[in-house]
Amino acid sequence: MKMILFTLEIIDEENNNYKIKVSNGTENSLVEFNPLKKELHFIDNNNLSDFFKGQEYQFRKMLHNKRPDTYYVGFNVKVVIREDKDVAAFNDRSKILVLDKRNSNYDSYAIEESKAEEKIYKIYTDASYFEKKNHGGFAFIIEDLKGNYNLYTEKVKDIGSSQAELEAAIKALELLKDVEKIRIITDSQYVRKGLTEWLPIWKLNDFKTINGEPAKNIEKWLDFDKACNGKYIEFQWVKAHSNHFENSLCDMYAKDIANKNSTSY
Repeated sequence: MKMILFTLEIIDEENNNYKIKVSNGTENSLVEFNPLKKELHFIDNNNLSDFFKGQEYQFRKMLHNKRPDTYYVGFNVKVVIREDKDVAAFNDRSKILVLDKRNSNYDSYAIEESKAEEKIYKIYTDASYFEKKNHGGFAFIIEDLKGNYNLYTEKVKDIGSSQAELEAAIKALELLKDVEKIRIITDSQYVRKGLTEWLPIWKLNDFKTINGEPAKNIEKWLDFDKACNGKYIEFQWVKAHSNHFENSLCDMYAKDIANKNSTSY
């Protein structure tokens, strides 16, 4: 996948219309964006502007996701555009997201479930976390190629709900360190999108979000990324509490281990 780094700087504002300069180091493109009305206008007419017009869906998504309080003159952040990205496909929750890190490669893309691997190890994960008490637990099921299930549970403390979700996936992958093709089935968009969309960008822009703030849980993301080295990983999302058997089972055991150990800390 081809990732291109740019600098985004807000240089002027009038009536909530922000003039933004985007630069690749040799050429600049000026745009105007209103975060309240979600209106985007291209001011310049040059090669860089033509590039962003071609990537408008992806560029708009960045600007839409940026918090209103981070729109101010002087704001500056590095942003990354993935030239070949099908943003609509990545946002389609029915699609399976693929991360391919075999042969020193790093590629990600979206596929229909019908095109997913048929013979593949499966990891079902879920976590339960009590934010006020700073503890919880996670559970995951590993299904081998013969359809056999193995259940694992673990309590966690002082890491947060999102980190607990990541920890479950990491621990499961570590158990399958010698397996090349794996599908992770999760109700967490955080787990589904992190390695396929966000981490490749963070590695280029000093681990910053579009709001100019440090991305959270980077150490866990890097551990997750490392556990995927040399592997082909499919990420499949399932809706929580939708009677999906394995997801419901993981949810039940994650809550059980979280509650069971609530008095042991």
